[in-house]
Amino acid sequence: MLHALRPTVLSAGTMSAVKKVERLSFPFQTPDPFLFAVYHDDKYPPGDGQMRAPRRGNGADFNPSAEYRMYHGERVPGFPQHPHRGFETITATMEGLVDHTDSVGNAGRYGQGDVQWMTAGKGIVHGEMFPLVNDDAPNPLRLFQIWLNLPAASKMVDTAFVMHWAEDVRTVSDAEAGYELVVWAGDCNGCAGQPPPPHSWAADPNNDVSVYFITVNPGGSFTIPPSKIGADSNRTTYFFEGDQASIDATEIPAKSAVTMDASIGATITVPSSASVPALLLVLQGRPIGEPVAQHGPFVMNTREEINKAFSDYQATRFGGWPWPEDAVVFPKDKGRFALVDGTEMRPPGYATSRAKEDL
Repeated sequence: MLHALRPTVLSAGTMSAVKKVERLSFPFQTPDPFLFAVYHDDKYPPGDGQMRAPRRGNGADFNPSAEYRMYHGERVPGFPQHPHRGFETITATMEGLVDHTDSVGNAGRYGQGDVQWMTAGKGIVHGEMFPLVNDDAPNPLRLFQIWLNLPAASKMVDTAFVMHWAEDVRTVSDAEAGYELVVWAGDCNGCAGQPPPPHSWAADPNNDVSVYFITVNPGGSFTIPPSKIGADSNRTTYFFEGDQASIDATEIPAKSAVTMDASIGATITVPSSASVPALLLVLQGRPIGEPVAQHGPFVMNTREEINKAFSDYQATRFGGWPWPEDAVVFPKDKGRFALVDGTEMRPPGYATSRAKEDL
């Protein structure tokens, strides 16, 4: 369902930022420079001692009506090794854990608010599994994975991997106004995200890339500021959880994607009558404006480049797979960590928080 809206006059000639409201798709419809966004919300049961769930599906379980999905995992949910080229993944977590491995030897266990940003560039193979570390309690998983395109000049850069620990992710709460803002990339109202990898489209501030997550409580409001480069940015706001919300004078149905005029500030309000908070994701950035040729895990500019990506992967496996299994899961008591270029890193304060984390 699509609602094409005329700009709404609010007062004294002020215009609404809302341009179009569409029913939210799976995956989310995204504006250039983004390629893909998906929200994982899985209510996994307690693990079986080996961090596994009951087997379900035929190896591609994406059942939208189920309490949880196995994706491509057999007993541990997740995505065993698979290749990428030509873009970046931003994996922003809320609940649960992810075990990462890749073909250049990087690895990690992250979650509970951590953000992993990976530049696939010239080619990488990675796996993302969701271990059920709790044996005596449920293992909820909530995260976004967002694909950010690379321009032609950066399609074949070296791979890169950065971890932004939850302890460093910028969050602003205002109890009186009734909102919480979490900035995963870019900037919003002076709250800046952590630096992206060096060759990212987001690394140039002139590209105005921002990714942030907003919670607005019943009776609360939050104002999205105008983009720093005005209408030269694309901006889409996703109302992905909740039952009532408005943007400026427009009531937004639950599970909607809202195309917005980034040159105009916009106020999100949730009435006191709402039964739950409204959760919204904002994707914003200057469009790359180049042709996009995509086939599965490869995103280039031409069909010939896609064919070359397949032939390169068949010939080189993008460096091979240095791990003993396609679906690697780390020991249950490993805790959060990142192994990057041979150096293992832990979240801030790990020495004092480890006992609690590993329960």
